[in-house]
Amino acid sequence: MLASKAAAEQVCHHRVQCGIPRFSIETMNLKHIKAVAFDLDGTLVDSIADLAASANAMREAMNLEPLPQARVASYVGDGVGSLVHRTLTDSFDQHSDEATWTQGFNLFIRHYRQHLAVHTRMYPGVADALGLLRSLDLPLVVITNKSQFLAVPLLQQLGIDSAFSMILGGDSLDEKKPSALPLLHAATVLDVKPQEMLLVGDSENDIACARRAGAVAAAVSYGYRDAATLGADLIVGSLVDLYSLLKQSRDPHVHRRD
Repeated sequence: MLASKAAAEQVCHHRVQCGIPRFSIETMNLKHIKAVAFDLDGTLVDSIADLAASANAMREAMNLEPLPQARVASYVGDGVGSLVHRTLTDSFDQHSDEATWTQGFNLFIRHYRQHLAVHTRMYPGVADALGLLRSLDLPLVVITNKSQFLAVPLLQQLGIDSAFSMILGGDSLDEKKPSALPLLHAATVLDVKPQEMLLVGDSENDIACARRAGAVAAAVSYGYRDAATLGADLIVGSLVDLYSLLKQSRDPHVHRRD
């Protein structure tokens, strides 16, 4: 059963507080966590090179100059539709007209579907960490704003799709991050409380989603945004570090990895 929009709105009184994490990694107790959700781009995988290549292939076909890869990276996080608007106009705030956007969207998708994992790679330690986390009997899910029809084959091509109990794309439900709905839906399907979930991400949308659902928000230090500005509950340098923290929370005699 899908979590309702009303349920999402009920917990939207939570506000994202920018600044330092609310807890240090040494004092954070995650013993209550029963499931872990991950953002995709900037958290599990570094996909900027392929996204930028597709954006610039689109721009070239429309007689526009290429954008620097770092610029494209700054436009990622709200799904392909928004990325096309931003890379067409080279702006966060401007929207191209419908005909131009439709042409650009089709060009982008055509190129990107054929080049999903040319340069895209998992961040160091991700594959190992997923196995370690599953050894703790924690169901793992992906909650991404990337469209489902792109996210699933990307994870398949990287060989890690089977690690996840659920993969939710930006078009899987009526709302996407920063709405709480995707996380609430995942909690419902997994039969856990939202407060028993931890969402790992690298953007404002990820932290807002966790906050609004009442879940624990973790930011990775290596993502596309400055983790220190996101107001997450904790910041981790790798997903293996997250595993160590979860393992230690369950067994206080286990020493944290340095």
